[in-house]
Amino acid sequence: MRPPVPVPTLSRRAKLAIGAIAVLLVLFTVVGSLTNVYVDFLWFEETGFTEVFWTELQTRALLFAVAGVATGGLTALAVYLAYRFRPAFRPMSLEQQNLERYRQSLEPRRGLVLTAIAVVLGLFAGFTAQASWETWLSFRNSTDFGRTDPQFGVDVSFFVFDYPFYRLLLGFGFAIAILSLIGSLLTHYVFGGLRLQTPGQKLTAAARVQLSVLVGVFVALKSAAYWLDRYGLVYSERGGEFTGASYTDVNALLVSKTILVWVAGVCAVAFFANIVVRNFLLPAMALVLLLVSSLVIGVAYPAIVQQFVVKPSANEKEAPYIERAIASTREAYGLEDIDYVDYARDTGEQVDPEKALAEVRANAGTIENARLLDPNVLEGTFTARQQIRNVYGFPEKLDIDRYTLPDPETGEPRTQDYIVAARELNSAGLSENQASWINRHTVYTHGNGFVAAPANEIIAAREGGVPDFTTRDLPTRGNIQVDQGRIYYGELIQDQGQDVYSVVGAPEGSEPREFDRPEDGSDEGQINNTYDGEGGVAVGSFFRQLTFAIYYRERNFILSSAVNDASKVLYVRDPRDRVEKAAPFLEVDGDPYPAVIDGRVTWILDGYTTSDSYPYAEQRQLGEVAADALTGTGTTALPDETFNYIRNSVKATVDAYDGTVTLYAWDTQDPVLQTFMKAFPGVVEPRGEMSEELVSHVRYPEDLFKVQRDILTRYHVDNPQDFYNSNDRWQVPDDPTRGGQADAQPPYYILAQRPGETEATFQLTSALNAFNRQNLSAFVSASSDPENYGKLQVLRLPGNTPFKGPQQVQQSFNTDDDVARDLNLFRSADSKPVFGNLLTLPVGTNGLLYVEPLYVEGTGENSFPLLRKVLVNYGDRVGYADTLDEALDQVFGPGGGDSATDSEDSPDTPAPPPAQPTDPATPTTPPADGGGDAPAPDLDAAVADMNAALGRLADAQRSGDFAAQGQALADLQRAVEAYQSAQQAGGGG
Repeated sequence: MRPPVPVPTLSRRAKLAIGAIAVLLVLFTVVGSLTNVYVDFLWFEETGFTEVFWTELQTRALLFAVAGVATGGLTALAVYLAYRFRPAFRPMSLEQQNLERYRQSLEPRRGLVLTAIAVVLGLFAGFTAQASWETWLSFRNSTDFGRTDPQFGVDVSFFVFDYPFYRLLLGFGFAIAILSLIGSLLTHYVFGGLRLQTPGQKLTAAARVQLSVLVGVFVALKSAAYWLDRYGLVYSERGGEFTGASYTDVNALLVSKTILVWVAGVCAVAFFANIVVRNFLLPAMALVLLLVSSLVIGVAYPAIVQQFVVKPSANEKEAPYIERAIASTREAYGLEDIDYVDYARDTGEQVDPEKALAEVRANAGTIENARLLDPNVLEGTFTARQQIRNVYGFPEKLDIDRYTLPDPETGEPRTQDYIVAARELNSAGLSENQASWINRHTVYTHGNGFVAAPANEIIAAREGGVPDFTTRDLPTRGNIQVDQGRIYYGELIQDQGQDVYSVVGAPEGSEPREFDRPEDGSDEGQINNTYDGEGGVAVGSFFRQLTFAIYYRERNFILSSAVNDASKVLYVRDPRDRVEKAAPFLEVDGDPYPAVIDGRVTWILDGYTTSDSYPYAEQRQLGEVAADALTGTGTTALPDETFNYIRNSVKATVDAYDGTVTLYAWDTQDPVLQTFMKAFPGVVEPRGEMSEELVSHVRYPEDLFKVQRDILTRYHVDNPQDFYNSNDRWQVPDDPTRGGQADAQPPYYILAQRPGETEATFQLTSALNAFNRQNLSAFVSASSDPENYGKLQVLRLPGNTPFKGPQQVQQSFNTDDDVARDLNLFRSADSKPVFGNLLTLPVGTNGLLYVEPLYVEGTGENSFPLLRKVLVNYGDRVGYADTLDEALDQVFGPGGGDSATDSEDSPDTPAPPPAQPTDPATPTTPPADGGGDAPAPDLDAAVADMNAALGRLADAQRSGDFAAQGQALADLQRAVEAYQSAQQAGGGG
C-alpha cells in the first residue's frame, strides 16, 4: 500500500496576503453594491416610488433566501447524511486504496467543504431565483381574466400567472434532487458506501436507502411534470401553422401524458418501497417501464397519429383547433373588436375624373391636413433654424402631435397636427472647452424651449421650402403657450448611451451658475439661472457627497465648491429610463413625445403589460415585430423577448422640468395590470386623474400598432381552411424610401377622415400588401381620438383590383419623366434628393391618394433638407409640383387642389385623360443634353444657372448663412422653371 500523498500547505505570509486580498475584494464589492442600492433608493425616494423599491427588494431577497437555503441546505444535508452513514470498515481493495488519499485530504476539512458546497450552490440558486420576482408577484396577486380555456375548463389566469410559477418550482425541485443525488453518489463512492470495482456487495444499506429515496423523489417530480405537461399543450407548436393544442395533442398526447403521470407515480412508489424490500429489481423494472412508456405512448403513438391520421386531411382535422388559435390570438393582441370595411368594390383600373374629384372635395378633412413635413427627415432643418446655440439639439426623429388652437383667419378652434420637438440640452454637442467637469455637470444642465410647425403647412418651395414655425425661439413665443420651457429631463441628456448627471442648486443670494438661454436671442450675452424645481436628490451632506463620489467615481463631489449645502443631483434623466425604473413591470414604447400640458413641457409615454403564457396565442419576438425602418434611428428598440399577450395598459408622463413621473391606468380591464396594481398599491393612478388636456394629446402607440398589424397579416382570416392554406395572407410592405433596404415601412400618424366619417381625426395608419406581392391588400388605422380611442379599422381591398402598394407607387414616381429629370438635377456633388414619408390617404369609398414630399439637401457640413416638390398618385395618375394643390390639379384637373376651401365649385375644364402607366423596366430619364439633336441656348443657360445656384447654396450651407441660402434656393427655383419652360418651348426636343 502506497503512503498517502501529503497535502501542500501555504506559508504564513502567503496566507496573510491571500486573506488581505480576499478581504479587500469583498470590501470593494460590498461597498460598491451598497452604494448602488443606496443611490437607487434615493432616486425612488425622490420620485415617490419607494413602494416599488421596497417591494422589489423584499421579493428578490425572499426568493434569494428561500431558493438559496433550499438548494444549498438540502444538497449539503444529503452530502452530510451520506458521510454520516459511511461504513466504518471498507474492503481492502485496490479501488479503496486509491480513494484513501482523497479521504485523508477531505477528512480534516469536511466542515469547510460542506459549508462551501452549501454556500456556492445556495448563491447560484438564489441569484437564479431572485430574477423571477415578477413570476412570484404575479402568482401571489393573480387576477382572473374571465375567460375559460376550451380544453381544460380553467380560467386563463391559471396559464398566465399560476402555470409559470409551478414550472419554476418544479425546475428548482429537479435541480435540488439531481444535485443531492450527485453529491450523495460522490460521497458514498469516496467513503466506501458505493463500491464500483470491489467484488461483493456494491452498496451499503445506508447508501441504498438514501439513493432510493432521492431517485424516488426525482421520479415523483417527473410525475408532477407530466401532469403540468398536460396544461403545457396549450403552447404546442405541433400544428405548424398555428399555436396551441392540435388534434394529435388532444387525442393522443394528452392521453399519453395522463397515463405517464400514473406510471411515474408507480415507479416512485417502487423506489420508496426499496427502503423496505431491499431489492433493486422492482424499482429497476418500474424505471424501465417508465422509459419504455414514455417512448412508446409519449413519442411513438403521437407521431403515428400525426403521420397517418392528421396529415392526410390536416385542414379538416385541425379546423376546430385553428379556430381556437385564431380566437385566442386575437384576444391576446387586442384584435377582437375591429371594424372591417370592404373598400373600393366598384373601382376598376381607370380613374373616373369627375367621381374622383367629387370624392376628393368631399374629403376636405383629409386633403387639407395631408402632411408635407416628415418628422423623420427634418431634424437637420429644425437644428439649422431653431438650435440657437450649439449646446442645444433636437432628437434624430421628431414627433407628431395635434393641438386645437384658434384659426388665425377665423378665430374658430381648429385641430391640426404639428411636428413638435423640445429644444434639449445636447450633451454630445458640447465643445472641448465646454466639456470640463464644471461646465458639463454644473453649467450646461438643461435645454430650453418648445418648437412646433403645422405638419401640413410649409413656406412655399419658391420661398425656401422650410417649416412654418408657429412656436419657436427663446424665450418661446407663438400660438402654443409655454410657461415653463426649461428641459432638465430629456432624450439627449446622455453621452454614449450613459446618463449625464447634473449638479444644480445654489445657496440663496449666490450668483446663478447654470446657462439658461442667450440674452434676447443674441450670440454674445447669456442669461443664467438656478434650478428651483422639485426634482433631484439633495447632496448637501458630506455622507451624500461621498456616496455620489463613489458611485460616479468623481472626486469633485467632495472637492468642488460647485457642490454645496443647497445642491441637488439630477440623474436617470431620460424619460423612458425613468418610467422603466419606476414601473419595472412595464415595457415602454420606444418613442416618447413632448407635449405642452398646462403650460409645461411634458413627456408622454406608453407602457405595455406583456406575457408569454397566454394559451393558444401565437408567440412572437417583441423586438423583432416592433422594429421598422426607423428603429434605432430615432426610436428605441424594444427588448427581443418572447411574448404572446400585450396591452397598452398605462399612459405615463414625465415633467421635463422637475422629472415627476406619473402613471395612469389606461386599460382598466387588463388583468395583468390589475395584478401588478395589487402588488404595487398606489403606484398607478386611476384613469380619471388624467386632465382633459392630457387626454387630448394621447396617441395610439406605435410599437403596439406594429405588433398588431403584424399579427393581422394572418389572423384577419376567419375560415380555418383559408388560414391553414395561407389564403388571403397579407404582408407589411418595405419602406420604399429607404433605397432598397428590406426594412418594414413605419406606420404614420395622420389627421384624416375615415370612410363614412365627416370630420378628420388623429390616427395611426399603415398599408398592407398581399403576401409576396407588391399590390395593396388592406389599409389599417387606429384612432387616437379620445372619444373613439383605440378603434381599429381595416379597409379590405378586393383581391382582383390592382391597387398599387407603396413600392409600386414609389416606382411610378421615380419613372415619371419630370420626376426623373429633376432627380438627376438634384443628384450632384453639392446636393442630394431626400424622399419624405409616403402617406396613404383613403379618399371617399373608392380611392387611395398617395402623397409624398420631396426634399433637397446639400452635402455640406451644415446642410439641411428643404422641401422642393410634392408628389401625388391616384390610380394611374401622377402629380408633381411645387405645392400639394398644384399636384392635385395635375391629377384631377383644375380645382382638384381647392377641395379644402371651395368644395362646391366644379372644375373649369375637364380632367385630362388617365396617364398611361410606364414600364418600370424601361428607363424614362431624359437625355442629359435635353433630348434634341443639339442643346438649345436657353437650356444651356438654364443648366448653367442651376449649377451656379447649387454652388452658392452649398457655400451658404457650409457658412451657416441662412439669408444666402434662401436667395440661392430662390435662384435655383427660377433656374429650374426656366429649364422646364425651355423644354416645353421645344428647346429640349
